[in-house]
Amino acid sequence: MIDTSNPHALKKKVSTDYDTTIGAIKAALAEQGFGILTEIDVAATLKKKLDVDTPRAIILGACNPKLAHRAMSLVPDVSVFLPCNVVVRENNGGEVEIAALNPETMGQMIANPGLVEVADEANKRIRAAIDAVN
Repeated sequence: MIDTSNPHALKKKVSTDYDTTIGAIKAALAEQGFGILTEIDVAATLKKKLDVDTPRAIILGACNPKLAHRAMSLVPDVSVFLPCNVVVRENNGGEVEIAALNPETMGQMIANPGLVEVADEANKRIRAAIDAVN
C-alpha cells in the first residue's frame, strides 16, 4: 500500500531487495509509458564528494513524453518539475522503499485546469508503477 502521509510524496516499502526493486520499478514505469532519462547513485556520489557512507539510494529521472509535452504546452515553467524523480532507497536495516514526487504537487503549485488533468494522469501512472512492485 502506498503511504501518502506526506502529501508531496508517494512511498511504499517493498519486500524485494534493492537491486531487484530497481529493475522492477524500471519495468513498471516503462509499462506506464515512462522512460528513464537519468540515474543518480546517491550513495556513490556522497562517498565521492563528501567521503561519507550512506545507505544505497538511486534517483531515477522518469519521463512520460506524452504527459511532459502536454504539461509544457500548457505551462512551459512546469519543466522545472521534470523529469519525475523516483527513488529506490535502502535503510540501514536493509529495508527497501520506493518514493516518488506526487505529480499532483505540480497541479497544486501551478493553477491551471489543464495542468491539473495532466498531473492527475501522471499520478495514476506513477501510483500504478509503484503498486506493481512488491
